[in-house]
Amino acid sequence: MAESKGLPTDLRKITYWYSVMQKQGLANKVTIFEYGYLSADEGVKKPIKEITQSAFNYLEKLCLCDESESRFMQLRSKNANKVIQVQNYVGVLLTPCGTQIEVLPKTVKSDLSSVAMENEARASLLMMLKTLKSFRHLITETAHLANNKMPLLEVFITQFLASVNSLIKQGLRSDYVTHEDNLYFFKGKLLVKQQLQKNFINKHQFYTEFDEYSTNRTENRLLHSALRKVLLYSQSIANQQLAQELCFAFEDVPCSKDILSDFESVNLSRGMQYYCTPLDWAKLILTGLSPQTMEGQSQATSLLFPMEALFESYVADYLSRRLASGYSLKSQSQSKTLVTHDNQGWFRLKPDLAFSKRDKLVCILDTKWKLLDQAKKNGSDKYGLSQSDFYQMFAYGHKYLGSKGTLVLIYPKQGDDRTGFTKVIEKPFKLDEHLKLYVVPFDLDKSAQNRIDLEFIFNQIEASCNRERLL
Repeated sequence: MAESKGLPTDLRKITYWYSVMQKQGLANKVTIFEYGYLSADEGVKKPIKEITQSAFNYLEKLCLCDESESRFMQLRSKNANKVIQVQNYVGVLLTPCGTQIEVLPKTVKSDLSSVAMENEARASLLMMLKTLKSFRHLITETAHLANNKMPLLEVFITQFLASVNSLIKQGLRSDYVTHEDNLYFFKGKLLVKQQLQKNFINKHQFYTEFDEYSTNRTENRLLHSALRKVLLYSQSIANQQLAQELCFAFEDVPCSKDILSDFESVNLSRGMQYYCTPLDWAKLILTGLSPQTMEGQSQATSLLFPMEALFESYVADYLSRRLASGYSLKSQSQSKTLVTHDNQGWFRLKPDLAFSKRDKLVCILDTKWKLLDQAKKNGSDKYGLSQSDFYQMFAYGHKYLGSKGTLVLIYPKQGDDRTGFTKVIEKPFKLDEHLKLYVVPFDLDKSAQNRIDLEFIFNQIEASCNRERLL
């Protein structure tokens, strides 16, 4: 490959190796859903997706390790094939050979085409990610994301590059940076000890300390490092080109040598607010983009998000903006424990959400990322509900509500009226004489006007409060 003139040496190497990976078929992307299967065996059939042998070997090693990575995937056998099954984590897995494995949430209708299912699931995931604090800058209404066909990793990279591009147009900030150097002319302050050590013979040189007004400041070093990293991971020609162009603006800025230390020393003075968004994206990119990362000796970083946490975050954000008058919402209450032993509280109880009215808890809500089936309305299947979840809600009701009030379990809406879970199970589950639990769906379809039947929930809360006043 002919080297592009004007590119720094390391950028030319990145571009070269990226083209080699493409020619070898290694820089490819595979999309699967939660609990999907991956295999390196040739000729595998649905629902198994084929990946390269090198990618499979890397993931297999992670499955068998004792580190936290092993809970993201499990090694199994399916249809006489050796497979790796991903768990209830979504996001992107990156392997050292360049393979990108995109894992999407499994909530869409199965009667859609595979492409339509992927696009809808990706839209739902991006919508939920926006409610996480670290992804509050995610913009999904832009034209290039309208059809949701852009891979998840490229979405993050695209928005990071756009924020850096906007920053450069406003100008890189400079600052006085202290340097030490052995110069042929006197500048700043002479360092006597170093002068005697370095220039005892070469007395025509001066070992000095001086301040220089330069773009070589902490914030710019971090942005430059993030740009170099996305060059390694991006498979979009447009993103590759833009990242290379943006690197030219940082040509006089070295990359960060200590990323964590540099982030701690970031100091955005007055007038530097336009640095906030690019630095937030840079922090996500340089530290793995998510709380769950996988990074071995090969430095193949992956970003994975537990679906339980994503679903809870999105439901909490939605409910907080649609509360009935007089109500407030609390997240992750943890004031109660299951038992007391030797004057100590053991086994802390932490419900996901709670409604309060006049500073009194009136309803406990918990989100569950599980698929129910209303057609399984019988004593053996029980809609697919979990007994452990009911034990948990029973404890919440007694400890937080004093055995009187309303409990709500929220599950994702999916399927149709015949199968799946599409409407409230109106008949309550009685946990005690005055303690009732309701199971309701939450619609993740971005076109839905009402994601959850809040009117039903608040009506049940009011009815429970009225009964309590009559007791």
